[in-house]
Amino acid sequence: MTQPTDVRRVCVRPPTLLDLFCCQGGGAKGYADAGFDVTGVDIAPQPRYPFHFVQADAIAFVLEHGAAFDFIHASPPCQFDSDCQRLQGNEHPDLIAPTRAALESTGRPWVMENVRGAVPKLHDPVMLCGPMFGVETYRHRYFETGGGLTLHQVAHPAHLMPQAKMGRPVPPGHYGQFVGNFSGVDLARRVMSVPWMNRDGIRECIPPAYTRNVGRAALAALAPVLEAVA
Repeated sequence: MTQPTDVRRVCVRPPTLLDLFCCQGGGAKGYADAGFDVTGVDIAPQPRYPFHFVQADAIAFVLEHGAAFDFIHASPPCQFDSDCQRLQGNEHPDLIAPTRAALESTGRPWVMENVRGAVPKLHDPVMLCGPMFGVETYRHRYFETGGGLTLHQVAHPAHLMPQAKMGRPVPPGHYGQFVGNFSGVDLARRVMSVPWMNRDGIRECIPPAYTRNVGRAALAALAPVLEAVA
């Protein structure tokens, strides 16, 4: 006679991620693909954001709620350190230091992303580029970590493909820049795997392949903690 078996199902919640200054959610998509339950925060409405969204001041929100999340990503506005914005004489706030202070106050592991012009203000950042992940654009983004998380620099392939001039159509055999008022939204969507975005979102976004890599590293670092509370 077969004895009944006591089968107990343990429901393990997915790890949670807070996505600050989220815009249209390129970074969020990579973290979701890695296995995170994502909540985005931005001061402006983001109707294209594909995950749970809260309209709020990002720094105020993380100070109040950040400790409730397993992992935090922040992309403070890059315009202050953008060459094109300086050339145009536009003024924007520098939020890197206030964002770092808010992230450190949470006691949670975190990553803060920005552009090349911000590198002097970032602490030992790791640089990610499209060809590292098979993404056909040279979009360098820099990631500072804290709260116990460490990222390792991925080998940087040489830039062997020619790059189309800014704002021009992308010829066959070239990579697009996809910044400013660029040409080829449909192409950019395919290249960066962001089919829900418009031009405004694409020109500032993190390709999801980048944060998928970061997210997997974060999950590996978080595994002992997540297993302990499961």
